[in-house]
Amino acid sequence: MIRAMAYCYGANVLFPCHSFSSSLILHLFPTPLAYRPFSYDAPPAKIKRRFSFSPAAALPFDLSPPPIDHDLLDTMTVAGAKVSEDGAIGTFDNDEEALDAVENAVAVVDLSHYGRIRVSGEDRVQFLHNQSTANFEILHEGQGCDTVFVTPTARTIDIAHAWIMKTAITLVVSPVTKERITGMLKKYIFFADKVEIQDITGQTSLFVLIGPRSNQIMEALNLADIVGQPYGSHKHYSVNGMPITVGVGNIISEDGYSLLMSPAAAESVWKALLGHGAIPMGSNAWEILRILQGRPAPGKELTDEFNVLEANLWNAVSLNKGCYKGQETISRLVTYDGIKQRLWGIRVPSPVEPGSTISVDGKKVGKVTSFTKGIRASQPLGLGYIKRKAASEGDTVIIGDDVVGTVVEVPFLARQIPPS
Repeated sequence: MIRAMAYCYGANVLFPCHSFSSSLILHLFPTPLAYRPFSYDAPPAKIKRRFSFSPAAALPFDLSPPPIDHDLLDTMTVAGAKVSEDGAIGTFDNDEEALDAVENAVAVVDLSHYGRIRVSGEDRVQFLHNQSTANFEILHEGQGCDTVFVTPTARTIDIAHAWIMKTAITLVVSPVTKERITGMLKKYIFFADKVEIQDITGQTSLFVLIGPRSNQIMEALNLADIVGQPYGSHKHYSVNGMPITVGVGNIISEDGYSLLMSPAAAESVWKALLGHGAIPMGSNAWEILRILQGRPAPGKELTDEFNVLEANLWNAVSLNKGCYKGQETISRLVTYDGIKQRLWGIRVPSPVEPGSTISVDGKKVGKVTSFTKGIRASQPLGLGYIKRKAASEGDTVIIGDDVVGTVVEVPFLARQIPPS
């Protein structure tokens, strides 16, 4: 059996992580960008003709901008994508098809406009342990977690997804908080701290897969060893000699996968995913999906107005680790049952505006933070904070003057497990 090396993302080079079988080395051949249906019952021979295996070489990880012939956005624009000024793909003019794929097949989303922050240095684990809510000290290489960056009074800034790599920790954050979090982390590096913070957003690309057939695409791409692994688990592979990290979960769900790679590899990976049946999704449909899933977003559910426990982000908060930013406030909230409100989904029959009041028996008990018309006419949904003693799942509330809504649980928040 040929042995090969896997590589972690470094500042300017790839660092060897561990050895693994050559059957995990992925070599993608270009396929047409246009969507081609893929039969999941196709015999193995059809798959093998698209892929060959080769050992990964110790190639430099080029963090400079990719050459023009690797410009994925240009390729997507030719294929019909509508790209905003900030580089985000708004739509492929297929929003309904993409949202249907999330329920019945698989969709792929280019989230390269999301922030990626690399935290390196000998003290990186302790540093992030002290600066955010998760317990980084119990994690090992190849694992991952969600963590929340908060203010000293535990008000929410953003949820970050963290990958623990051999020589660094990679954080994925919202586009609107990337600069704030990067600056905040640099601010709290003290003289003796062996920590480096690097914004690698422009030097990497990020795709996510979501939908019930995500596992089948992983298997078709010879990445079956990542299937079934715990949320946050990730492995390193080589695509045409360039590094790619594949992780379990996709920011708004613990299912599906995230793929982090060099921009030079992005076009080949994107075409391969489409060639195996993934439906491209733009950020407009992604925002609809975010609300339907109930994943809080900065500037909407995550603001200085609400604390991390009111946002119901229990899975990202450690209650038994040492001192960290916001810890004192969080401890008091838990000890004295001081959580006054909670984030819920609210099913409504007609559109409501974010910022609208939520009332029960004529008394204001909260406000709407996000709204979507949903996938079908029967699925308009809002997110909003409601006082704990005023309403809970199944109760009726009034939005604005006269819109009758029903409080419902939503998937992302339903997975959060408060301490018993």
